[in-house]
Amino acid sequence: MPARNATELRLKDLKTLSVLLRERNLTRAAELLDTTQPSISKVLARLRAHFGDPLVVRDGNAMQLTPRAAAIAEPLRDLLAASDGLSAAVPAFDPRTSERTFRLLVTDVGTIVFLPPLLTRIAGAGGKLGLRAVPLDARHFELKLESGEADLALGAFPGAPRGLRRQRLYVSRYLSVARRDHPALARLRSSAGFRAAHHIVVMASDVGHAAHRVVQQALEAEIAPERVLLRLSSFIAAAIIASRTDGIATVPEHVAMHLAEQLDLAAFRPPIPLPQVEIAQYWHERCHRDPGHRWLRTLSFDLFAKTRAEHP
Repeated sequence: MPARNATELRLKDLKTLSVLLRERNLTRAAELLDTTQPSISKVLARLRAHFGDPLVVRDGNAMQLTPRAAAIAEPLRDLLAASDGLSAAVPAFDPRTSERTFRLLVTDVGTIVFLPPLLTRIAGAGGKLGLRAVPLDARHFELKLESGEADLALGAFPGAPRGLRRQRLYVSRYLSVARRDHPALARLRSSAGFRAAHHIVVMASDVGHAAHRVVQQALEAEIAPERVLLRLSSFIAAAIIASRTDGIATVPEHVAMHLAEQLDLAAFRPPIPLPQVEIAQYWHERCHRDPGHRWLRTLSFDLFAKTRAEHP
């Protein structure tokens, strides 16, 4: 095996070589590197063995570069400059000047719960910042986070891979909604009246509502199949249909609270036991230390987790 392959190049040695090629003087090189001439000589010996070339030769009191050394001098400077750039501190994120567009994975629920307050806060933080919702498929959302197609996922994803970072925001309860002039509105708050009513059932799916599955199962365990007026896959659509029929829709509380006034709905606690769903934000390890991403996560946590703690 040739000698040049037997000795690994070390970055520190390459920095020493760059200074030596520039100064062409052992004494000055040692002073600039705050070391000794013998130390410089040992480094030079290793580099000579690696390159199979003397690199510098004495010519009286001066040192001259060999053709090999002259050929590598400029690429060596470029390499060390690139290395310094990689080692430099990560630039700070300033929302006032950044033109970054953050991409969020959200369900239809997340669209109305998360996006309006985030848009307002981001617009106030920096006029050039942007926000974009990315279509959600819970079966593939890890790949979208890993590839960078999305920065953050907000919602309930019980099957989220362990490799993703996760931060709990709040626990979501469910409310039932019916139109305010529903003929049996008073009775709906009792377990018997609730079970006797017609229900609009939102079905769980892998395309955004996987966490809802346990709630759907608990709801359907309490009502007879013939009391199901309609099945569909959207909480928002369920609430709209409830506002125009005698059906009851049972949806996450924040959907109910957002739509009750707009759709003239009465919202109430269902008189049957239903599980709660934990809402969190998820992101990939690749973004964990990015300053802009940290800013976005902190903003999201401040908006949603702390607000929920103050107003349970």
